[in-house]
Amino acid sequence: MEDTKKQLETIKRGAVEIISEHALVEKLKKGKPLIIKAGFDPTAPDIHLGHTVLLRKLRHFQDLGHKVIFLIGDATALVGDPSGQSSTRKTMTWDEVDKNAITYEKQVSKILNTEDSKMFERRHNSEWFSRHGHTEKEFPPFTFEQFVELAQRYTVARLLERDDFQKRLKENKPISFLELFYPLMQGYDSVRIAKLFGSCDVEIGGTDQKFNMLVGRDLQQSYVQEPQVVITMPLLVGTDGAAKMSKSYGNHIGINEPASEIYGKTMSIPDDVMSLYYELLTDVPLDEIEAMKKGIKDGTVHPKEAKSRLGMMLVEMYHSKEEAVKSRDNFERLFKEKKIPNEIQDLPYPESKLKDGKIWLPEALKTGALAGTNSEAIRLIKQGGVKIDGKKVTVTEVDAVDGMIIQVGKRNFVKFRIKK
Repeated sequence: MEDTKKQLETIKRGAVEIISEHALVEKLKKGKPLIIKAGFDPTAPDIHLGHTVLLRKLRHFQDLGHKVIFLIGDATALVGDPSGQSSTRKTMTWDEVDKNAITYEKQVSKILNTEDSKMFERRHNSEWFSRHGHTEKEFPPFTFEQFVELAQRYTVARLLERDDFQKRLKENKPISFLELFYPLMQGYDSVRIAKLFGSCDVEIGGTDQKFNMLVGRDLQQSYVQEPQVVITMPLLVGTDGAAKMSKSYGNHIGINEPASEIYGKTMSIPDDVMSLYYELLTDVPLDEIEAMKKGIKDGTVHPKEAKSRLGMMLVEMYHSKEEAVKSRDNFERLFKEKKIPNEIQDLPYPESKLKDGKIWLPEALKTGALAGTNSEAIRLIKQGGVKIDGKKVTVTEVDAVDGMIIQVGKRNFVKFRIKK
């Protein structure tokens, strides 16, 4: 395990706030592996680069010899985190939460060391809040008596201090009791983690989670536990350069997206957020990032070159070096040379699906993963976002031609092979 000074330098990279740094230093000085907690509510099916800001910080802790508790907030996802919300979230079902949780578990292994039990353990907070999917004797159902005990440890006045609630009260917008209970649930997670592992030394979350994580500190002290250190990380700005990265805003880059999408979307980010992406999403030394910023400012470094390097690094992280090179070359061919990419996925399309030698285009877009639903496909066609062999198409039924290239947007291509 590295000395305290070097550990602190790694931990502080990109962090907004540490509460408190002194307490963290004291914990590190003990020379023992710390228990690092981070909770993720599976409210959407895919992990995007915004999530990886926290995941990469967890990996930093693993590399320093500490143990990460990856807590899937399946129970809290049912309640809905009020952080940053101007209205009550739509309630989710167990089926929705479970499906999303499965994708989270698969995707985090791209960043975290999930194989070594000394470095990683996955838990679900439904283990103590619900019997859903769990039969362990150590987790009896959360009783009404426990609910009462937890509720009496915090006041409504304290909960209403949070900015999100204050804003909604001023605007006469409703706040549900479930939302008031959410911070207590997240805080109680830290109490249970400490009971399971002997301590819960550090909790990491976005800046929007600061209130919830501080509630965890208060509850730990109430249960006579050593309070956790809270580390807040910035919310990554999306590809629009304005709002935080979110699937609902359509400004996200998913780590499971095709390599060409990751590269292409990275090339679209505004120049002024590029250095933040480098700092939070890569391990490029900070002095090198500063030199790049200076080079862009004085004209010795072209922003597109810096962006291309970033795009290739991200594709290599979540796909491969080979895919990174292909993505760059295809992007250059498509946008610089105005040509179709060299490599396009061949997609067999059964002749039996044809009707009078024609393809119903919305179904073809769905089959080629160019649209998620028929309605989305029809919308894309009507808006002029679909081309066949380079020509815009505005009808839903087209002649079936073997080898036809269907394009959606600027970067998505599929070559259809009509099979007997």
